[in-house]
Amino acid sequence: MTKPKVLISGASVAGPALAYFLHRSGYDVTVVERAPLVRDSGYAVDFRGAAFEVLAEMAILDEIRGHDTKMRGTTLVDDSGTEIGQLPTESFAGELEVPKSALTRILHEITADDVEYIFGDSITALAPTGSDIAVEFERGAAGKFDLVFGADGVHSNVRRLAFGPAVGELRHLGMSGTGFTTANYLGLDRQGLLQSGQGTAVYLFSTQDSDRLTVSLSFATVSPEWDRCSRAEQEQAVRTAFAGQGWEVPRLLDAMADAEDFYFGSSCQVHLDAWSRGRVALVGDAGYCAAPTSGMGTSQALIGARTLAHHLVETTGDHEYAFTAYETELRPYVTDNQMKGYRAAATFGAAAQAASTQPDY
Repeated sequence: MTKPKVLISGASVAGPALAYFLHRSGYDVTVVERAPLVRDSGYAVDFRGAAFEVLAEMAILDEIRGHDTKMRGTTLVDDSGTEIGQLPTESFAGELEVPKSALTRILHEITADDVEYIFGDSITALAPTGSDIAVEFERGAAGKFDLVFGADGVHSNVRRLAFGPAVGELRHLGMSGTGFTTANYLGLDRQGLLQSGQGTAVYLFSTQDSDRLTVSLSFATVSPEWDRCSRAEQEQAVRTAFAGQGWEVPRLLDAMADAEDFYFGSSCQVHLDAWSRGRVALVGDAGYCAAPTSGMGTSQALIGARTLAHHLVETTGDHEYAFTAYETELRPYVTDNQMKGYRAAATFGAAAQAASTQPDY
């Protein structure tokens, strides 16, 4: 019997996790990833609740625990840097926190021998034929697959190609900002510092690499327009938002210009009426991003991947029924996480500025 042939776009978390479960169930799996190699960047990610069951089922929980950042909490400071409170470790680190690079490396390692990975390429066209999907790639030869899955993040290419430019699918939570690392001149040791003002927030922390300080500078915005701008324009937006602020801010703004790992992004959620269309389905942030402020992105990606694979196996490949069952089971969990993401953004005074009333979840 011929194995069902599936294509997954995205090799971060949801993609390799889905690849693992589908291969285990007898699928012929290919993963395509725009990046040239397994991504070794990204800040720490955390795990909560049922995500531990997924890691245990994949037999990687103990290995993941070995990369625990062992964060010891976050100190709240005022404009002068004076301590005004403490946040417990789980506020940012969940029940377990590890560097994202460690997670993506492990997920790739446990699938690399069984799954075909194509790096440095991306999907350019999807054409359903009734019994399969014809797929064209930016660099590689075209192919046909029984199913295609988008696990390619909040700005999903697969979602755009399969669903079209859906109006309102991205919901901006009123926050944008930059992240980068610099020398750990504050001497933080598995600790964080958080200064939150009116419409801005500075979060500094150091984890396993004691020589490096991770910097997050967030500010209130009314749209994710800066995401599409050049780095120079993004840096200027950050400087404008933090102009005149004291404490460590001037030094951090200077360090931003020299950062080789500069990243800029906005807190957005993905809201769709359905997570599948024909033989295409979305998993993780591509289908239902809850925003970084939810603290649930990684857990949601893992749980979503296992849930989707489970229903495909349970229905012996009846993708229409499986996709419906997948969404029916997972949507209440996602809705709760998206509410958490919205409320967390609102605590920084950003979401409230971008939306006068709470969204209808």
